[in-house]
Amino acid sequence: MTNGSAATLPLSLELGWPSYQQTTVDRWRGEQYSQVQDYIAEEVPISLIYNGVPHVVMLATPTNLEEFALGFSITEGIIKSPKELLSARVYNRSNGIEVQIKIPEQRFQCMSDKGRNLTGRTGCGLCGASTLKQAIRQPNPVNGGLTLSAAELRSALTDIKQHQKLNQLTGAVHAAAWAVPGQGILDIREDVGRHNALDKLIGFLLRTGKDLSAGFVIVTSRASYEMVQKTAWVGITLLAAISAPTGLAIRLANEAGLTLIGFARDDQHVIYTHPQRLTHSNYLCD
Repeated sequence: MTNGSAATLPLSLELGWPSYQQTTVDRWRGEQYSQVQDYIAEEVPISLIYNGVPHVVMLATPTNLEEFALGFSITEGIIKSPKELLSARVYNRSNGIEVQIKIPEQRFQCMSDKGRNLTGRTGCGLCGASTLKQAIRQPNPVNGGLTLSAAELRSALTDIKQHQKLNQLTGAVHAAAWAVPGQGILDIREDVGRHNALDKLIGFLLRTGKDLSAGFVIVTSRASYEMVQKTAWVGITLLAAISAPTGLAIRLANEAGLTLIGFARDDQHVIYTHPQRLTHSNYLCD
């Protein structure tokens, strides 16, 4: 059984769908057998419906769905500002959840160029994109941003685990965390999909009016293309990933002016693009 207590995390039953379930499992460690209670993360079909027309179905953790709707709508280029999300209402259905999203009619008319095939698997950020132009979108270059010390990055990486409440229970979800130098991790969102977690975090940051130039994002996943694209799209200047980046992600980060860090774990990290935002003291060259 993973670390944590069921009492530390809400089940999100107000939506009718829990974020995890408890079940009895047979556990073997070497030759030792035990029957224990374990916690299993749920993934639920989430249908995003714009102005009454279905757009995409994503498999996601059924929490923070209004933030997810806002983050997804912004990072997919469907709307240009949080004010254009006129409403987002969550409805529980027998086979999943619908999020009814209202946007200005002008934006809705433009969505014909952004149509998807209405399927998005848990690990997919670009599934359903109908054209290469839609899939590979170039964000505006990010400028300025924060200066972060390696010690502050390490501190945030150390703290992130204690903020991952759902992952402490299930061991099956990704997290996207918002950190500010000198203050550490301030907010975190979790989801079975890495890109969903990032969209939820971005939605929260935009909804609450955070200064996106003042902090940075840590993701507990690889830095794939869409993670870089979503981060740069809203003007965040530094993305640190616990695992590796892809080649396309590195190229996009370099073009967008984003500082991209991979293998950010414990006392190590690799800077792939725009290293000027991360400072190191008392370092030695090999």
